[in-house]
Amino acid sequence: MSTRVLVTGASGFVAQHLILQLLAKGYEVRGTLRSLKRVDEVRNVLAQHDPRAKGIDFVEADLASDAGWAEAVKHCAYVQHVASPFPAVHPKDEMELIRPARDGALRVLKAAKAAGVKRVVMTSSMAAIAYGHGEKRAEISDETMWSNPEGPDNTPYTKSKTIAERAAWDYVKGEGKGLELAVINPTGIMGPALSEDVSTSLEIPIRLMNGKTPGLPRIGFSFVDVRDVAECHVKAMEIPEAAGERFLATEGFLWFTEAADVLRKAFPAYESQIPKRKIPDFALKLLAIFQPVYRQTVTELGRTRKASNAKASRMLGVKFRTAEAALVASAESLIQLKVI
Repeated sequence: MSTRVLVTGASGFVAQHLILQLLAKGYEVRGTLRSLKRVDEVRNVLAQHDPRAKGIDFVEADLASDAGWAEAVKHCAYVQHVASPFPAVHPKDEMELIRPARDGALRVLKAAKAAGVKRVVMTSSMAAIAYGHGEKRAEISDETMWSNPEGPDNTPYTKSKTIAERAAWDYVKGEGKGLELAVINPTGIMGPALSEDVSTSLEIPIRLMNGKTPGLPRIGFSFVDVRDVAECHVKAMEIPEAAGERFLATEGFLWFTEAADVLRKAFPAYESQIPKRKIPDFALKLLAIFQPVYRQTVTELGRTRKASNAKASRMLGVKFRTAEAALVASAESLIQLKVI
C-alpha cells in the first residue's frame, strides 16, 4: 500500500522534481497550488516525464490564508513543505516576503500536527545559515550555523528564510511537540527546467547566455543540482535519523566568470552571446538603481559563500552532481525549451 505525501507549491522547480522522484518510488502524491486554474498545466508538465502524474490530486491553498490546509494534509503520512516566495526583485516592504514565509510554514506545520502527519520536511535555504555576519562569516558554512537577520549582508529574501526556519523549529519544540521536522537548506539551485515557467534561480544561465548581459560582475554563488535537492527531501522523509536535523544541499562555488567559461566550453554555438569582459563593482551598483533584478546581488559583490554537503552526503547518502554539471544541465534544458 502506497503512502500519501503532500507537496506544497506543486508548480515550483524543486517541488516538481520532488514529485517525480516520489512517484518513481511508489508514493501517492497530492499537491497544493495557489489557484486550481493551473492544475491541467502542472499535471501535463509532470505527465510528460511520468504518466502516473495524471493521478495526482490538487488542493487550492495559499501560504497567506488558513483556507485549504486542513483538506490538503488529510490522510497524508508526510508533508514536503517546499512552497515559499522567491521573487526576482526585492519587494518594497520586506514583510511581503517574511510574513508568508513564516506564517505559511506555521500554517502547514499546525495543519500537519492536527492531521496526525508523521513528519514534515521543509525547504529552507543556505540563506538561513550563512548571512548577516558581514566579513566575519565562516569560510565554509555548515548546519550548526545560523544567519543573523539583523546583520549587514541581508536581503528581504535571506531574512524571510531565517525567520521562517527559526519559527518552524520553535513550533515543533513547543506547541507542535511530537511532530517530526527535517529541513533542507539548498544553495543556488540549477539543473534541468521541466517547463518554460522557469525558477528565479535559473535567471543566472539565462542572463549569461541571452546576449543581453553586458559583462560579468564580481559575483559568485554556491550551486547544487535540483535533482539532488529533491533526493535530499525524499531521504530526509524516509530515514528515521533525519528527524530533528537540517541538511545543506550544495556542491561547489562558481564565480560568474567561471560559470561563463563553463557555458562557453559546453555551448560553443553561444560563444558570442556569453559575456567575457568584467564589470567593475561601481557599474553593478549603478545598474541596480535602474534595474531592480540586480539589487539582490549587490550585497554579494566580491563575497564567497561556500558550504559543506558532508552531513547530507553522510546521513542521507546523496552523491551530489558537480556545480558545473548542474549549470550545464540547466542551460541544455533552457535551450531545448527555447527559453534561451
